[in-house]
Amino acid sequence: MEDVKAYIETGILELYVLGDISQSEKSQVEEMASKHPEIKAEIAAIERSLEAYAAAAAVEPSAHLRDRVLNSLLTTFADDSKFPSREFLESDIDDEDDELPAERDNVVALPTAKANSFYKYAFAACLAALIASCVALYEMNNKLNDTYGQLASLESRNHSFANRVNYLNNEIDIFHDPAYKLIKLQGTPHSPASGMTVAWSPQKQNVWIDMQAMKLAANDQDHSYQLWAIVGGKPVSLGVFDAKPDSAGMLPMSSVANAAMFAVTLEKRGGVPSPTMSNMVVAAAI
Repeated sequence: MEDVKAYIETGILELYVLGDISQSEKSQVEEMASKHPEIKAEIAAIERSLEAYAAAAAVEPSAHLRDRVLNSLLTTFADDSKFPSREFLESDIDDEDDELPAERDNVVALPTAKANSFYKYAFAACLAALIASCVALYEMNNKLNDTYGQLASLESRNHSFANRVNYLNNEIDIFHDPAYKLIKLQGTPHSPASGMTVAWSPQKQNVWIDMQAMKLAANDQDHSYQLWAIVGGKPVSLGVFDAKPDSAGMLPMSSVANAAMFAVTLEKRGGVPSPTMSNMVVAAAI
């Protein structure tokens, strides 16, 4: 596997796709690709990358340039018709003792320039390194996003846990604070099995409902329970709440300084200005 990876990183696959390698190197690449799927997949990936780059960098020639190129081709084809034919050259050779026309003596063959392979391989290696870097950056970005998501989830959990701890500390303070009175509300003839506990501090004017020890029938979506305090002979609403099977903890209600009695009625959802006496479920005098 390390040999395959090292072979890919040499940059010869990019040169193969560009068609800039010798026949022996081409045969070697094709043989390696037939043996190793990784090399075959890398060749396909390089071809897609070069096609995408060519499409992105393509430039549409202007109409003027296109006309010049076509006119140049037509002119070249027209000039070719002026050259002597093959039959003419062969007859010339027969007539001149197998010698070429004198005009051809001026043609000098130039030596073929040797290609410098170093730059080809360097370019291919740089291209391979660039592709590998892009893939690595993409994977690293995905890992960073996953890490950020995990950190956000942990932060949310820690925040919820801290709120829960503070809430439990408040409950402990309520039950151990002598300033609070624990008032047991008993069921009425309308609901004799009901019962609940209210914690009230006249000094702090705080009122809490013990939801965990509450014994009230679960209310529906159209109704809610409403807590009342009798102050100066008049009922004062301290807020509404729902009774659910999984209710737990202490629920804070509206503040009240002086109260002679607490009671709970079942009202339409959201509460009412005055209690419905026939719907009273629990009550207790202080």
